[in-house]
Amino acid sequence: MESRRVGRSGLKLSEIGLGSWLTIGSKIDPGEARRMIEVAFDLGIYFFDTADVYATGAAEEALGRALRTFPRRHFVIATKCFFPFSERPNDRGLSRKHIVESVDGSLRRLGTDYVDLHQCHRADPDTPMEETVRAYEDLIRQGKVLYWGVSEWRAEQIDRACRIADGTGGDRPISNQPNYSIMRRGIEREVLPVCDREGVGQVVFSPLGQGVLTGKYAGGARPADSRASDPKRNLWMNAYLEPDALARVDRLRPIAAREGLTLAQLAVAWCLREPGISSVIVGASSVAQLEENVKASGRRLSPESLAEIDALFPGPDPLDA
Repeated sequence: MESRRVGRSGLKLSEIGLGSWLTIGSKIDPGEARRMIEVAFDLGIYFFDTADVYATGAAEEALGRALRTFPRRHFVIATKCFFPFSERPNDRGLSRKHIVESVDGSLRRLGTDYVDLHQCHRADPDTPMEETVRAYEDLIRQGKVLYWGVSEWRAEQIDRACRIADGTGGDRPISNQPNYSIMRRGIEREVLPVCDREGVGQVVFSPLGQGVLTGKYAGGARPADSRASDPKRNLWMNAYLEPDALARVDRLRPIAAREGLTLAQLAVAWCLREPGISSVIVGASSVAQLEENVKASGRRLSPESLAEIDALFPGPDPLDA
């Protein structure tokens, strides 16, 4: 497993990180979660991503329990806040109050004294950005948070956060966590150029296009245990499951075979071709999936394969317009 720096910070992440959305603390039982994290360590993964709202805190609790047997300095935890944690009016957003209280709650659930990377799960139009930036300055000085970042922020918002931090002598965001895959390339238009200029690294999620880039939905199939077959979890799936999109995914198979990779490994290796990508978060629901995905670390795709992928899925894609 190779490592990469997060932007121009000193923090390093494993090229592949293990996420916990819809898996750890919910779909996967505690025993299997612990085993998966132990396997992840054996495979070289030391970056683990979660959020306060994943399974309403249960994901952080399960992750924290599983990590307690490992030395704290040997792994990196990233968590997030923004989305409502309850119906109370201040239990959401990016106000100083909510960020500080969310961090305290995450530390308690994770069973740790500090979070390596804390990220704004989305931008908050109701809170002055200056308040958000200054809240992270305080948390970093207190040692509760080591670095902060954002998720799914627009290029101009990331730029403004950097300007505000520079103006106060505070800490800039070091990361952005966007949705990025062969099928979803919108960040290439504006976000990547701004982040490259400002030294902000990308910690990307959904590299497998909600599972479509594994090939399991070929021909419109919807396996009974898949996300697409679950009406509570498939809200993001429709654009990925268009017949034309699925047909183009099928045409990736010979490219993957030529590279000696599975479709999933091709998708992860494709994300890692971009030097601005600091880590790719995978959401495995089994040890076998995790073992397959990590084999993409360190793989370099040929120029021929990259050109063929670009022809099938030109970016940025209209999905992101």
